[in-house]
Amino acid sequence: MISEPRWPSVDEARGQLVDMHLSLVENGLVAWTSGNVSARALDARGDEVLVIKPSGVDYAALTPATMVVCDLDGSVRDGTLSPSSDTATHAYVYRHRPDIGGVVHTHSPYACAWAARHEAIPCVLSAMADEFGGPIPVGPLSAIGDESIGRGIVATLEGHRSPAVLMANHGVFTIGRNARFAVKAAVMCEDVARSVHFAYQLGIPKPIPPDLVDRLYDRYQHAYGQPTRSA
Repeated sequence: MISEPRWPSVDEARGQLVDMHLSLVENGLVAWTSGNVSARALDARGDEVLVIKPSGVDYAALTPATMVVCDLDGSVRDGTLSPSSDTATHAYVYRHRPDIGGVVHTHSPYACAWAARHEAIPCVLSAMADEFGGPIPVGPLSAIGDESIGRGIVATLEGHRSPAVLMANHGVFTIGRNARFAVKAAVMCEDVARSVHFAYQLGIPKPIPPDLVDRLYDRYQHAYGQPTRSA
């Protein structure tokens, strides 16, 4: 039996990314043309590339054809538009995390408020234990446009179960085994950032004991949802 390729084709990724970018808008995670989603894909030769949103283009104007294909060094391979200004960041993550198939960047308001304070979001909700396996960490303040942010993302998430990181004074980056999972992490990050902010208005939230965090994370990651069945 021939196994399915691990990553989508470029054409598949282009189409998927249109839907994933619209999800950012629908969930209130971006404003104007800010934010981006990328996906690792396979080109016609079977080489790994990344497909990403073009820079400064309205979300309503995005189509599969507008998406830009770059190699894993961030150089454009195919596309008529300039890629996102965060392309070097995405490329660095893909080069140093070969398990990752999708990367998302947002400036969602509640998560950005935590990032502005250089403060991790504490694990005080079961939804955080489920999705993030602990607190959502803070990465360093870095220059935009080169690999600095990518280095900070990879270094900060090393040893963490969280697929999300708050980059200080900047915004949110999330990773996933594909673009959809990275978008889900971005949606959940903003959701818990908002809820924990509200909790602090009432007092000091109570942390979940680490052993219970472990149990909740394991249950959600391995038992929640429908089982995968072979054809």
